[in-house]
Amino acid sequence: MSTRQIRVELPGNLLTLAGVRGEQVLEVVEPVTANAVVDALEARFPMLRGTVREHETGKRRAFLRFFACEEDISFAGMDAVLPAAVVEGREAFLVIGAVAGG
Repeated sequence: MSTRQIRVELPGNLLTLAGVRGEQVLEVVEPVTANAVVDALEARFPMLRGTVREHETGKRRAFLRFFACEEDISFAGMDAVLPAAVVEGREAFLVIGAVAGG
């Protein structure tokens, strides 16, 4: 089972909940998908379980977005392979809190 080191940036509220600061580097099992990244994130920080994806369905939470290589990949599907720049560690996988309101 091959793994990759993936850089992950989280919104401030999730960093606070996890008790960490700044960009995180996670060992992610290949193929590197959003699901695999969240699996690694939840394994390292169990307190984040259910904050990025729903417990019951495994779907991304509605008010979070995933970005890779300056592109919103939120609707690409949780099992879509991430861009090479993320897999190779040149770019980070970003979890961004959506802004709502008026």
